[in-house]
Amino acid sequence: MTTVNHLTGGEARMAVQFSVQSLNASVKSGDEHDVQRIQNFLLDPQEYKLLKGAVNAIGVTPRFRDVIKTFTVADGEIPAGFRVESKLCSDGLLQIDLVRDISYDKNGMKRPTGMIFSADTANPYEIAPIAPLLGNLTCNPGIVYDLFINNPKANIGNKYQTRDEVFEEIGRILGPGCDISVELNNPFEPDFEKILEEVENFRDLLTEYRLVIKVPHTGPVNDENVAELLTGDKRFSVRYDQATTKDALRGHNLALKLREHGYRINYTLMFEPYQSALALQAKPYFINSFIRHRLMQTTKLKQLLDFFELTNDTKYLVEIRDLMLVNDYLHKNEQNTDLFKILKLSRDIVRYRNIDNEVGSDGLDGVRHNLRLLRHTNLSDTRLIICSMEGDYNYPDIDRLMTDPEYGDVVDRVVITAEPGYLARFTSTNQVISYQRRFMNAAEGQS
Repeated sequence: MTTVNHLTGGEARMAVQFSVQSLNASVKSGDEHDVQRIQNFLLDPQEYKLLKGAVNAIGVTPRFRDVIKTFTVADGEIPAGFRVESKLCSDGLLQIDLVRDISYDKNGMKRPTGMIFSADTANPYEIAPIAPLLGNLTCNPGIVYDLFINNPKANIGNKYQTRDEVFEEIGRILGPGCDISVELNNPFEPDFEKILEEVENFRDLLTEYRLVIKVPHTGPVNDENVAELLTGDKRFSVRYDQATTKDALRGHNLALKLREHGYRINYTLMFEPYQSALALQAKPYFINSFIRHRLMQTTKLKQLLDFFELTNDTKYLVEIRDLMLVNDYLHKNEQNTDLFKILKLSRDIVRYRNIDNEVGSDGLDGVRHNLRLLRHTNLSDTRLIICSMEGDYNYPDIDRLMTDPEYGDVVDRVVITAEPGYLARFTSTNQVISYQRRFMNAAEGQS
């Protein structure tokens, strides 16, 4: 096929493009219906020159057929969420395959931007309006049960009774192009076969193509002491940095084990940059940078430290200690920790988080670190989820960071996730109302 592009001066230029069909190869028997879906896909001249004469027949892989069957794809179409690849076999058969890749929209077209948007919700009513814009969805037990199933304001009429019902509906709304990251009910289950059973249920509900398993960092928590988080005052008796090696690496080993069974992993609960390099050893599909609570806590710590430096009044160190107890920097039996130890610890935290300089004043020092780290990994499919945000500045600061030339080569490995309502607020400005007032008044009564 050819296209003629008319230039500004009136002259024309012929740009020749080649389609798969222009190879004039036969179609493998039985694959006619599927090959028809990609016959008009374009080859660049170099590809055409390479393949012309070398291709005797065109067929599809078993996975290609399975994807089409799984999602009941309309005739002549390729579903969103898949990259079209091909392999030239020694006998001259060009095999067409579909590879999972959420950078792609329907019919092999790239999404509009390199960075991808994701929703942090399990509410089907919230998901429906934003579904066509998403490449991923994340949820955890708190989101599924507390924020939706057991929340009568969200679960209207108590329509959804179980997690499986929710996931089935979410899958229907989102379609094939969106990954769905779901978290285990109990990542501390010592019997791996039980974990595998839960994961297989997720796979049956969401398909292997969309399912991503969220595996959390576990810190000092294990199957024997996790009950402390569920009973009494729900405070923990071990500090976050006092984990045994086995407990601290439980999440890493669980991620690796599930990956060996063919599952993609969203490695979650990543708040500090120093968590990332070891997390990448678990070969995850997603790593995370949590923004909101870390920035809020750092800002509060900095404020209290400044008050102490100004007044030398130890009441501010007591406030810092209380904040640290509430937010699990200290365990429940450290309420009498020496105040000068508190002073050193808080100074170390504030310094590490770069709150006083350009790198971290917006709370995005971890994001910057992780993007640089991704650039040097051997995990080409691994992406960074930027998550947990609120307020007037988190998203605009992230949006601005994504235009920084330093990260231009890794922006297509970024997934931005938040509650749908939070993302929606940044679609508008005050001028939208002003202009709509003008437009609607101008058009009133006109046919």
